[in-house]
Amino acid sequence: MDITSDASDLTGKMLIAMPAMGDSRFDHAVIYVCAHSDEGAMGLIVNKPSEDVTMAALLEQLSMEPAPGLELRQVHFGGPVEMGRGFVLHSPDYKSGLTTLEVDDSFYMTGTLDVLEGIAKEDGPRHWMAMLGYAGWGPGQLESELAQNAWLVCDASPELVFGTADPSKWEAALNSMGIPAHLLSAEGGTA
Repeated sequence: MDITSDASDLTGKMLIAMPAMGDSRFDHAVIYVCAHSDEGAMGLIVNKPSEDVTMAALLEQLSMEPAPGLELRQVHFGGPVEMGRGFVLHSPDYKSGLTTLEVDDSFYMTGTLDVLEGIAKEDGPRHWMAMLGYAGWGPGQLESELAQNAWLVCDASPELVFGTADPSKWEAALNSMGIPAHLLSAEGGTA
């Protein structure tokens, strides 16, 4: 089976980094693909929380009063591109008055401050993850990486993205495909 045959549009799918991933920023990464076309792809890493940025601190920096409990929520490393830019991947029960990308029936993405204001006031989406930065690929780049066995592709689910603990997401994504993590090799090949 040619892995690129299903790669015509990966919007709404998950990318699972293979063990031989050469870039440490993507080691054991699980990426939700928000957009994919002939012009390239954009996704958000959903399993790498920031080590030092909490939602409460981010909101306070933006002069917003955080709702109780947000000091426990970490902002995630969404990817290495435009690290100063923020995105919120969220459930479809919230739509920004400015700009919300409706990725599919289960996931929306908003990159404007109004979603953060909603979260701060407990009037935002029910399920959400805030990220700084994103993962991006130029035209044909993601397809090339797929052909080189850098990524596996699986279906996304709200349970995997919002309901699974970050350290367990990589293995859970593999399990959703019926692949035990311990059977993956750092060596790739084609059949």
